[in-house]
Amino acid sequence: MSAAANDSPARLIAIDWGTSNFRAFLVDRESGKCLDSRRSEAGLRSLSSAEFPHYCAAQVGDWREEGGAASGAKEEGGAASGAKSVPIYLAGMVGSKRGWSEAPQLDLPVSATDLAAHVVAAPGVDNAWIVPGVKIVAVEHVDVMRGEEIQAFGALSLCATREALCCLPGTHSKWARLADAQLVDFTTAMTGELYHAVRFHTLPGEPARESAEFDAAAFDQGLEAAGHPAGILHALFEARSRHLYAGLASEQVGSYLSGVTIGSEVLSQRRIHPQAGEVILVGSSTLNALYRRAMTAVGFGVREIDSDQATLAGLCALAERHGH
Repeated sequence: MSAAANDSPARLIAIDWGTSNFRAFLVDRESGKCLDSRRSEAGLRSLSSAEFPHYCAAQVGDWREEGGAASGAKEEGGAASGAKSVPIYLAGMVGSKRGWSEAPQLDLPVSATDLAAHVVAAPGVDNAWIVPGVKIVAVEHVDVMRGEEIQAFGALSLCATREALCCLPGTHSKWARLADAQLVDFTTAMTGELYHAVRFHTLPGEPARESAEFDAAAFDQGLEAAGHPAGILHALFEARSRHLYAGLASEQVGSYLSGVTIGSEVLSQRRIHPQAGEVILVGSSTLNALYRRAMTAVGFGVREIDSDQATLAGLCALAERHGH
């Protein structure tokens, strides 16, 4: 760890703040261990720009006081005398134009050191830093990312490697390629959003409006249909024709659609990365199970990393380079 980091508080606060959710973690920066966590559905959609600093302070203010109190007597206002406040690092859509304060999106290739060098001070809260995102702007490929880049670097750290192909599933799934400890390429697939749109706003998805248990056989049907020569647009419509004439029950339609959308995403990446042996899968246990099933079907080896652990590891790595 750098000398600057050694002079810093022994803890940091890591926040993943997206469009729909707020997740905060109090972290021991030496071990990377999570000491406490808080979650809410107060994402960007539910707050105005002026509310961000107040909400953040209300959620983690006591963590900062406890960290400061260990270093000296507290002065008026809650800060410890002669001690730095516990730093806050924020990743995700909180750094977008619609968020707290806009942070840049850096061009590839990008390292964790590059991210640390371009953090933006969060207005209204002392020693709080918004992490930049990344972008690709080329004739053949234009793409953006906020938040997943931290998870990708965290996964790289947790797996003790400098090269990886990472899948970060979600509403807008990301596939990120890292080489020599740099993020060198990524692709977004709007898999989760497409699944939701088809299930709740189309005729083929009509039988799946109500919630139902996951059905492995229907999911596997969807995986197979995703490879149809006519493509995903036909495979999605087959949810209706299979329901009418091939025995796909109403309670199976949702799993079938999930298989089609996830299967299509994974098949596309198999074509892009035909030589890839292992994918580091960074997500929740529920999504990881579905993606593992789809990846195994096309010959990917899978190594799973919990998304929260990846976020913590990535922000700890960035904080070490930032030195606050």
